[in-house]
Amino acid sequence: MKRLKEIIYKYRFEFFLATLVFNLFGILLFTDALFITYLFPIGLLLNILAGINLISIKKVKILLTILFLATAFTSGFAMSDIQHISLDLLRFGFYFLFYVVITYEIIKQIWFTKDVNKDLIIGVISGYITLGLVGFFIFMAVEMAQPGSFHSSLFTDTFTMTQKSDSILYYSYITLMTIGYGEIVPVTTVAQKAAILLGLCGQFYLVIITAVVVGKYLNYAQK
Repeated sequence: MKRLKEIIYKYRFEFFLATLVFNLFGILLFTDALFITYLFPIGLLLNILAGINLISIKKVKILLTILFLATAFTSGFAMSDIQHISLDLLRFGFYFLFYVVITYEIIKQIWFTKDVNKDLIIGVISGYITLGLVGFFIFMAVEMAQPGSFHSSLFTDTFTMTQKSDSILYYSYITLMTIGYGEIVPVTTVAQKAAILLGLCGQFYLVIITAVVVGKYLNYAQK
């Protein structure tokens, strides 16, 4: 059992990245009904477990585990099924907190990694993807607090939050990557500020983390 735990933690970045990629792009390989109904819930559960395994501080790991179990037992663990019901908001709050903590944990581990290795590279990729998920929850929170904050040709104001969630997830990554196709436009001040914040975070992440990785590589090459 101890050996198994060591292996699981050793490959923590690989497990976490694999579940992230599956949850984001698995729908490209399977039918919508099969993926959304059966495969995505499994992938989401595995992603949570992989994220908890990623955390280095035992107390934080235990706290997130307890929060997840409490949330799952009270309202399930579907990520984007939000209908402005208190239990749904509890679940939403857990995922928001979870991905903020995981993003911070990944950046911290990248920062203190001494050598340039596969963990560092996979960690950098995972951190960037989770930053997009943090942006997704920020935008969802803005839309929940002020309905109609985002105008889009992809959805209307009559759509529920669940129906808007895929488009808002798309918008989060498009904003993070500073592509900006224009199908979704932030129309309220809060939404615009949130978009600016995510865009800046994406640029800071790329610049700072790239500088850190290059610096570690140069130090490693000089040894």
